[in-house]
Amino acid sequence: MLHPHARALLELIERNGIPPTHTLSPEQARSFYRERRFATQPEPPAAAETRDLQAEGPHGPIPLRLLRPAGAAAGAVLPVLVYYHGGGWVIGDLDTHDTLCRELANLSGCAVVSVDYRMAPEHRFPAAVDDSIAAAYWVRRNAKSLGVDPDRMAVGGDSAGGTLAAVVSIAARDAGALPIRFQLLIYPATDMHRSSESHRRNGEGYLLTRDTMDYFCGHYITDKTHYDDWRASPLRHDDLAGLPPALVITAGFDPLRDEALHYAQRLTEAGNRATHVSFERQIHGFITMGKVIDEANAAVLLCAATLRSELMR
Repeated sequence: MLHPHARALLELIERNGIPPTHTLSPEQARSFYRERRFATQPEPPAAAETRDLQAEGPHGPIPLRLLRPAGAAAGAVLPVLVYYHGGGWVIGDLDTHDTLCRELANLSGCAVVSVDYRMAPEHRFPAAVDDSIAAAYWVRRNAKSLGVDPDRMAVGGDSAGGTLAAVVSIAARDAGALPIRFQLLIYPATDMHRSSESHRRNGEGYLLTRDTMDYFCGHYITDKTHYDDWRASPLRHDDLAGLPPALVITAGFDPLRDEALHYAQRLTEAGNRATHVSFERQIHGFITMGKVIDEANAAVLLCAATLRSELMR
């Protein structure tokens, strides 16, 4: 059963003739995504500090935004969440996810560094991966000036950002030079083949459609042989042992539901501590929509409480 708030939102979108993302150019889709956030997102809460920064990346500077939680002392050394926004590797930016990052910071007591990685189609796979890894290392190297604890670092993200957080965790494990304490994976895409039952069951009528997923993947990945590359499809990695504890959140009416659930299962089977929580009545993207979907606020509270528990030890 679809949550009444999610149903009302979908009916409003249909009634107003709002165009699906896959019918727009990337430039139009980015602008539309940026502007429509005001209709569904709560007002951004105040933070103790907001600082826009740049990290050195392999192909140029990477914009970042540091958020320190309300009430944090100026000299306090805080745990930190490095956050990767969603948007299919094509849309989204620091502003589209600013409210969510502020909420996570204030409710968890952790600093949040939001990452504006390069996007497709201008920068195709693995550009977003390269930037995401580089940003996490930059935060660790610059921890002192940021006022964060490099040994209490988490990575997280929603949708495409959840994919990137999972990939950063694997890359950090393999390199052995970037200790990550926790990974927050909110309805991540984990398999570019898009062949699970939920893609068929939820592929129409629930905001993120099969056509929109094809649009995102087509812009992001040039060569379909890259679908098997774990940096695009972390579920395809043959060794998921030794990874940080994870919270994996799914939505029942999301095309990505099954592959995210499968990823959580594989994490646990590989000996990691992984918790899966499904918001069965929800649609993809709901966690940023707390103005119109009340369960979004419960999901944010869950994420923040888990971050606090994992990083405040």
